[in-house]
Amino acid sequence: MEIIQENGTTEGVFLATEDGRVIGEMTYVWSGNEYFIINHTEVSDEYKGQGVGKKMVEKAIEFARENNYTIYPQCSFAQDVFDRNPAYNDVIKN
Repeated sequence: MEIIQENGTTEGVFLATEDGRVIGEMTYVWSGNEYFIINHTEVSDEYKGQGVGKKMVEKAIEFARENNYTIYPQCSFAQDVFDRNPAYNDVIKN
């Protein structure tokens, strides 16, 4: 599985792909220049429960850390990933 990021000036997406096919998508919108809001996460039915969504959230965390951004996890799935791992608190927008 590969996670690809497509970042625009107002919004972006992390796509989970396997064998050239999209199996998951996590969208976000920018709020200023300092943080972005994860607003939706979706995984294909056949890949649910296999960690695809978590890997997309982790890729967003990696992107935030590398660029000194913070993340507001509006999406309930992303919020759950943050809640379960205190090591991600450094990038959460309070």
